[in-house]
Amino acid sequence: MNLQKIYTALLTADLPAAEVWYTKLLGRGPDYRPMDTLVQWELFEQGGLALSTDGEIAGKGVMFIVVEDVATERRRLQGLGILLGDNISGDYSTLAQVRDPDGNLLTLATPPSRPYPPA
Repeated sequence: MNLQKIYTALLTADLPAAEVWYTKLLGRGPDYRPMDTLVQWELFEQGGLALSTDGEIAGKGVMFIVVEDVATERRRLQGLGILLGDNISGDYSTLAQVRDPDGNLLTLATPPSRPYPPA
């Protein structure tokens, strides 16, 4: 498999409302609107986020986001009305979670403090 790019795709019942919420979370609006039911953010060269509409199965997604510092993001997001849960001390980093308006679970984490064990 010669992978070129990976998108995390989350489903929402209300795409315009989700777009507003994720614009706050990510600090900017989407890069593309390939169709009426899809918006995309190019987050880095090989990956991005896609939001699509599907009211029947919306809210069952999970996304893990590594950020430089959870405390800094907590303060920024709180100022925008997005409240992260309490810090969770993990084996490799500090985590904090929030659910988007549809119930999709987002986990923010600091970079690992030590290498993961080999698979």
